[in-house]
Amino acid sequence: MTNIRDIVANNMRAYRAALGLSQAKLAEKVDTSTHYIGMIETKNNFPSPEMLERIAAALGIDAIDLFSVDKNLPGTMKTYRRAALQDIQGLMGRFIDEKLRELEENP
Repeated sequence: MTNIRDIVANNMRAYRAALGLSQAKLAEKVDTSTHYIGMIETKNNFPSPEMLERIAAALGIDAIDLFSVDKNLPGTMKTYRRAALQDIQGLMGRFIDEKLRELEENP
């Protein structure tokens, strides 16, 4: 049987990895040390409720999502990440096209 510490550690790692964040980058966003993030992910430490909220906010999720027992979580996050990257590419393409038009109109 999986315990809460395992669930939170596994979910945190899965969300972080799916977003392409290193432990160091997540630590920076949460204003803590890389060592502390590593300790949580290796199940050697358990974060306070306040830290759980900060981690969740940095990952763009609700804190309750860290406690989910969804067996498809990593696959779901990969799909989410792929869709987000496609959205970003589309936005960047439109931005570049708009700037090029502006430059052509105002040489």
